[in-house]
Amino acid sequence: MLLIPCPNCGPRDETEFHYGGQAHVPYPENPSELTDTEWSRYLFYRENPKGIFAERWVHSTGCRQWFNMLRDTVSYDIKAIYPMGTPRPDSAGAPAAESGTASLAADSTTTGTDAPNIPGTSISHATAPEGATK
Repeated sequence: MLLIPCPNCGPRDETEFHYGGQAHVPYPENPSELTDTEWSRYLFYRENPKGIFAERWVHSTGCRQWFNMLRDTVSYDIKAIYPMGTPRPDSAGAPAAESGTASLAADSTTTGTDAPNIPGTSISHATAPEGATK
């Protein structure tokens, strides 16, 4: 589980929050003038980067306030929490988009490579790294 630092209530379990999608997506200036394709792109097309990503979250079982979060989509590390309506903080001190804690081992599911196929074996029960979440 993630421990999300609510700007109003302090650190709380992730089950108290709801994800609200990508942050900083501007509403169209003239929505009635958009074509169906342009409208669908506004509603459904979002970035899906590997690395630092700006997200909207709401503390749904606490203060019920919305806020933005910079989170690393690889390691789930929370880099910054900031109020709605403010610009995205400089992430210069944050790791590059392709860096993170993903394993580079040949059997890693995070690198997209398959584990070696060894007949007669089953899924191994490896120990998770310290600090890992389920």
